[in-house]
Amino acid sequence: MIQDVPPPVVAPVALPEIVVTAARLPPAAADAAFSVVRIDQEVLSRSMRLDEALRSVPAVSLFRRTTSAAANPTTQGISLRAIAPSGAGRTLVLLDGVPLNDPFGGWVIWSQATPESLESLDVIRGAGSGPYGAGALTGTITLRERGPGNEGLGGVLDVSAAERGGLRAAGSASMRLGPVAVTLSGLREISDGYVPVRGSAAGAADTPLDLDSRSAALRVDTALGQANLSVRAATWEEDRGSGLAGTRANASGHSLSATAAQAPTANGYGWRLQAWRIDSNLANSSASVSADRATTTPANNQYKTPATGWGLNAALRRRMAEFAGGRLEWELGADARFNDGETNELFSNPTGAGFARGRRAGGETAVAGAYVDASWTAAEWLVAGGLRVDRWENTGGFRNEYTLATGAVLLNENDPDRSGEVVSARLAVRRDLGGGYAARAAAYSGFRPATLNELHRPFRVGNDITEANAALSPETLKGIETGLAFDRDGVRWGATVFWNQIEDAIVNVTIGAGPGTFPRAGFVPAGGVLRQRQNAGTIDAWGVELNGAVDLSSAVSLNAAVSWTDAEIDGGSAAAQLTGLRPAQAPEWSATAGLDWRATDRLTLALAARYESSRFDDDLNSRVLDAAVTLDARGEWALNPRTTLWLAADNLFDTDVEVSETGTGVAGYGPPRTVSVGLRLSY
Repeated sequence: MIQDVPPPVVAPVALPEIVVTAARLPPAAADAAFSVVRIDQEVLSRSMRLDEALRSVPAVSLFRRTTSAAANPTTQGISLRAIAPSGAGRTLVLLDGVPLNDPFGGWVIWSQATPESLESLDVIRGAGSGPYGAGALTGTITLRERGPGNEGLGGVLDVSAAERGGLRAAGSASMRLGPVAVTLSGLREISDGYVPVRGSAAGAADTPLDLDSRSAALRVDTALGQANLSVRAATWEEDRGSGLAGTRANASGHSLSATAAQAPTANGYGWRLQAWRIDSNLANSSASVSADRATTTPANNQYKTPATGWGLNAALRRRMAEFAGGRLEWELGADARFNDGETNELFSNPTGAGFARGRRAGGETAVAGAYVDASWTAAEWLVAGGLRVDRWENTGGFRNEYTLATGAVLLNENDPDRSGEVVSARLAVRRDLGGGYAARAAAYSGFRPATLNELHRPFRVGNDITEANAALSPETLKGIETGLAFDRDGVRWGATVFWNQIEDAIVNVTIGAGPGTFPRAGFVPAGGVLRQRQNAGTIDAWGVELNGAVDLSSAVSLNAAVSWTDAEIDGGSAAAQLTGLRPAQAPEWSATAGLDWRATDRLTLALAARYESSRFDDDLNSRVLDAAVTLDARGEWALNPRTTLWLAADNLFDTDVEVSETGTGVAGYGPPRTVSVGLRLSY
């Protein structure tokens, strides 16, 4: 009897079972039945920003087709598939389970998570009604942060210099200190930027999109018996020019999260408990521009937008080694998210002598839900499904406007509290057909509540004004898709056909044109338009996604992907003028292609091309952004196994890529050719 109990001297044998890592549940088996694209460290290591790495997946982009190195914070929301991009984003972004979406606007400040700080990420296309929840309308992006390697150490440092005053240093380092693992990551990036309006259309009012960005994060991991505990703190700030004289944007914030998790055994339980808090702030100024683009007049100064988001989630997972002739995995969970915030602004400057009015507007939102998700695997079959029930609430909404000179109240509104329930579900089946082939089919639904930004904050871009709408309802999506994949002997390809429909789509709808004075919005100058966020009917989208990769040899590999999406709005009675039009910022075609060539043991060369067909800059399809093809080139020289010198040229042929267009036809462009050189250290 005594010999059955291991003596103390052999206790260390049990240590491999208690590895100090980030507290997270492994990806659920159910995800394999859906459309999932994994981006590994090889792709991440070639990207300066996380959203740039995501652009290797067709039809995945920020609201406007530029990178977060130049985009205003309010347009850094990301959407999967070219159904209906949005500045708020229709995609939920999670870092080890914690949302990175801003609590006020829903967008993502991408410098929060640098490519160097991640070990990999998954792009899960299709509404995430299962464990992902509210906000995962067109899909979910799940990020996994780096940690110590097998030797108790791990890290990377990348330093680089680029044209137009670009300097960047980013890295991540991990170390095990007895029962504790510590991971520290950080970023510092500056750039003089480029002027988005070029050529004869540019004037003295057009200024560079300069950038000063910084972020840092600290994560501490320790074992709790067979489980792990992670505590993470992060801070970030971006200050940038907005492309017009006298306009700037500053986004900042910090976050704190605590996660305890235990992975399930082959025939046992696993669980996760998580709590998090995000505090953010946005300052954003805008200006009207003269017809000759020689001067600007301050139009709005959103000098602070404090917001707080916090949430809780819990999950219980069970793996059963034998169930009905196969393996069953199920997960029960619940989550809740709460946001509050307000915008503080100065506005109304018709004479250019100074602002005459002030505004405060904001409120609170909450969403809480519970779900069950399960998968069953047997031989060549995988069947997966889930069901969610969520309740959303918009409360405490207000809008107060006053004169700066006297403090006299001009508008004092309190919005009625609103709430509702949403039921969403997903079901999928996958079958391995043999010979490297696999087929799958899926159906799903999901929803996204309106953000505080959409509900309460008016905004201005140049001469265009967009009004908020406190009466917005959540937008919902339902869809079906089917796919076929092949993977054998160094050849991989996949094909997916999908149909998605968004109901009560939140769209910026044009309701007036300048010059003129409008209720609530005030004066709209010539060449500008007045829009309002509205639940503008439905958006139907059919699409085809193709991808392929082949290893021509041990040294050469090719990859390519293409996406075609036919999206159309039915505005119904709410926005009949939009019926038959294409959603703004949604290209019909997008494609990527890449070549990797390990020319020698030390030299690696890579090319990456991206194509997008034309897209519209506005809801009325009157402002056309031309199609564009860009090519990026990169060369890497391994000085030793841990040190790499690299040289890159983004937009090698200096293509003019239109990203915006004013009502008078003045185009704004994405980054010109940018050459950079850097050194990467890893251990």
